Amino acid sequence: MNVVIIEDEPLISQDLESILSELDHSISVLKILSSVKESVAWLEENQLSCDLLLMDIHLTDGLSFEIFNKVESNTPIIFITAYDQYALEAFKVKGIDYLLKPFDRTKIKKSIEKFKSLTETGSNTINSGSLKNLIEMITSKKSAEVRNSYLVYYRDKLIPLAVKDISWFYKSNLGTYACENKNKRHIIDGTLDKIQNEVSSEDFYRVNRQFIVQKSAIEDIDFYFNGRLIVNVLPKPDEKIIVSKAKATDFKNWLVQ
Repeated sequence: MNVVIIEDEPLISQDLESILSELDHSISVLKILSSVKESVAWLEENQLSCDLLLMDIHLTDGLSFEIFNKVESNTPIIFITAYDQYALEAFKVKGIDYLLKPFDRTKIKKSIEKFKSLTETGSNTINSGSLKNLIEMITSKKSAEVRNSYLVYYRDKLIPLAVKDISWFYKSNLGTYACENKNKRHIIDGTLDKIQNEVSSEDFYRVNRQFIVQKSAIEDIDFYFNGRLIVNVLPKPDEKIIVSKAKATDFKNWLVQ
């Protein structure tokens, strides 16, 4: 079984590859891809060699559904998502399954067994028309559900904070914070994974595990060693915002979109 993993978090993709190998020695991970652009280029040349796609829904440069606007595919898919507003719809399409983050060995095993069962019955091929309809439905739903504000804690109250006024979101051991452009920092409910799926991907970028930054808050970018970047934003956070070498190109492309 030849598998391709499309995931922009290196630690997650490596963990997934390791679990697949342990579950079934016949599984071979052909390629790990991290963006829509990279996936389109690879699939255009190599899709016939792939039996199964495991893909995160939200990638650095957009939703993974956008891949299929440029590449026609009937390859079975297991979507990976931290936010199940997408998953319930994806589950209805034959040849598609999903894993909700955080996933574990048992969930992955069940998805692989489902794929094998569909393969044995010849039912694992996706109807291209159904996939197209699914993509249109979910992307329009995503667009309609972009958050405009969050309730944040201020003293003993909850106050609405407009998303347009948030310069960056930050995750620490103590919780998740939103920093507004006046340099006021507020505790906010929800994980960065959830927030990433709620805000506009045109305006906000998940630069690493700890930060989501707004484009208009970026002052400039410094080159860092080993091909990495340091993003300088206003207001200035307490620690450096570092973009990995793997994400650097996608981040720069996002900046000029």
